[in-house]
Amino acid sequence: MSKESYGVCWCFRRKFKLGTAEPPEEIKELFKVYSESGLMSADNLKRFMMEIQEEDDKMTRDEQVADGITEEALDNHHHHKTFFRYLVSDSNSPLPLKKSLTIRQAMPVSHYYIYTGHNSYLTGNQLNINCSDVPIIDALRRGVRVIELDMWPNSTKDNVHILHGGTLTTPVELMKCLKSIKEHAFVTSEYPVVLTLEDHLTPKLQAIVAKMVIETFGDLLYTSKSESFPEFPSPESLKKRIIVSTKPPKEYLASDSLKVEQSDIQKGSNSFEKKGWGTEVSYMKSKFEGFDMKYEAEEAECPSEDDLKYGNANLKEKPDPEYKHLIAIRARKRKGGIKDWFHNDASSATRISLREHNLEHAVINHGADVIRFTRRNLLRIFPKGSRVDSSNYNPLIGWMHGTQMVAFNMQGHGRPLWLMQGFFPANGGCGYVKKPDILLNDSSDNEVFDPKRKLEVKQTLKVKLFMGEGWHLDFKHTHFDLYSPPDFYVKVGIAGVAADSLMKKTKIIEDNWIPTWNEEFEFPLTVPEMALLRIEVHEYDMSEKDDFGGQTCLPLSELKTGIRAVPLHDEKGNKYKSVKLLARFEYV
Repeated sequence: MSKESYGVCWCFRRKFKLGTAEPPEEIKELFKVYSESGLMSADNLKRFMMEIQEEDDKMTRDEQVADGITEEALDNHHHHKTFFRYLVSDSNSPLPLKKSLTIRQAMPVSHYYIYTGHNSYLTGNQLNINCSDVPIIDALRRGVRVIELDMWPNSTKDNVHILHGGTLTTPVELMKCLKSIKEHAFVTSEYPVVLTLEDHLTPKLQAIVAKMVIETFGDLLYTSKSESFPEFPSPESLKKRIIVSTKPPKEYLASDSLKVEQSDIQKGSNSFEKKGWGTEVSYMKSKFEGFDMKYEAEEAECPSEDDLKYGNANLKEKPDPEYKHLIAIRARKRKGGIKDWFHNDASSATRISLREHNLEHAVINHGADVIRFTRRNLLRIFPKGSRVDSSNYNPLIGWMHGTQMVAFNMQGHGRPLWLMQGFFPANGGCGYVKKPDILLNDSSDNEVFDPKRKLEVKQTLKVKLFMGEGWHLDFKHTHFDLYSPPDFYVKVGIAGVAADSLMKKTKIIEDNWIPTWNEEFEFPLTVPEMALLRIEVHEYDMSEKDDFGGQTCLPLSELKTGIRAVPLHDEKGNKYKSVKLLARFEYV
C-alpha cells in the first residue's frame, strides 16, 4: 500500500495511505451467491447477468458475447476481486454498448429530436473570439447533426466569410467550413446533416455560395423539386445527405451592422471560461405557477431573428435563383401574435425559429399549440443574444414541447450542455432521437400532453451509489487540496418535467481518493420517458467554492438496470480515462 505526502509548512508534512479499491460488502455477498466454492463459471456469470443485471435471455442466446465477457472478466482468476474488476470496467456500461438504432422508414424528421448546434464556427465567446472550422469538426464527431453558419461579405465584398456579425470575432472562409463539413459529416453518424444558414449576402454572393455548395457536396446535397413538403421525409430516407435550411431569400436587404460596445466585449470575453460548471439548471417552476398575461400583449408583433439582430434595411436586388433552389427546408418568418406563430398548415410543413425566452413565454399559455405544431413542423430554439459567454439554457423546456432543434453553443460548457451531451447518446448516438408517443398523439381523452400538470407516478428509480475510483490516476495528488486527499460527495437526481426534477446528495467522505458512500436514493417518476439521470461529483472545500470532480447525464429510456460502472466526464463533456462510480439501478 503506497503513501502520499502533503506539505503543511516548511518543517511539517502529512502522510496518508493510498489504498486500493475494495469490493463493497454487497458485491462480495453477490459473488458468494453466484459462485460455487469461490469459483464463478461462465454459467454462473450468465445467471448473474440475467437475474441481477436484468439482461433477459440475450446472454444465453448470444454465446459469443457471454464467452467474451467471461474471458475478459474472469481470465482464470475466479476470485471476487476479479469479479469486482469486471463490474467497474468499461464492459459494464450503464448504457447499451451495441449501437442499436430505432429510425423508422415512414416516420418524418419532425418526429425526432435532432442534435443541434448554434454558431457552430465559434471557438469561445460570442464577441471577440476566433472563428474556425475546428469546433464544426468537433461537433460533427460528437454526433451533432445541425450546423449553423453565419454568412457575411468579406471586406472587399467579393467572397464570403463566416463570423458573428457586428462583433470583433475573426472570420473563417466559407469554403474551409464546407470542406470540413463534407469530410466529417458522416464519421459518427450516417444520418442527415442540416446546415442552417444565416444569410447576409447580396445576390451576387449568394450565387458564389450556391456554386461552392454544389461543387463541394455534389451528390451528398439534398434538393427538393417542390418549394414545400406536405410532410417532411424520414431521416432514414435522407441518410448520408446534407440539407440546407434557411429563409427563402427575397430582395437583398442592405442592413446596418449591430453595434457592440467595447465594455460588453470586455465583460463577456472571459466569463464563460470562469463559470465552469455554471449555475443550477432552471426548470421554470415559478414561471409556470405565477405567470401573468402581460407578455402576450407586448409581443403581439415579433420580428424575425435577422431583424432583431441587424436593424433597418432597404430593398435592392433580386435573389439568385440557383441559391434559392438549394434550400430544401424553408424557414418561415413569424407574423402576428404567439398563437399565429404556430399556425398548422395542413398542406405544407415548415420550420420556424424562436429565441429561448420567446419559447418560454409561448409554452406557458400556448403549450398545446406548440406541441401540435411540432408534430408536423420543425421548431428551432436558439440562445438569447445576452449569452455572450456562449452559455446555454435548459433544453428540457423545448424537448417537453416537441421542439426538434434545440440549438446549443457546443463550444461552451456547463450544466445545460451536460444534459444535451447526455441525451443524444440515445438511439445509438446517431443524432436523431424519437420523440415519446405522448408528444406525437393526443391522450385517450383527446388532450395534448401538458408538462405543467402533475401526473401519477409511473415508476420509481432506485439509485445506490457504492463507491468511486480513478481520480488518483487522472489527477495530480494536490489537484483538489494542497494539504490532504480530497473530500468527495455526490449529487444525484433527475432532470425532466418539473414534477420529476430533483437533486439529492451523499455524505462527504473525507481524505480519501477512493470514497465509499453506500447510500441509496429513490426518485418517483411521472414521465420517465422524458427524464435524464444527473450525477455530479464535488470535492468539498470549507473555505472556497467546492471543486469539480466529474459529471454525467444518462437517458432513462436506455439506462440499464443492475450494478453498473458509470464513467464520469469533465466540464466540457470529455470522458475521463479512469474516473468511474459503481452504482446500482433498479425500477420499482
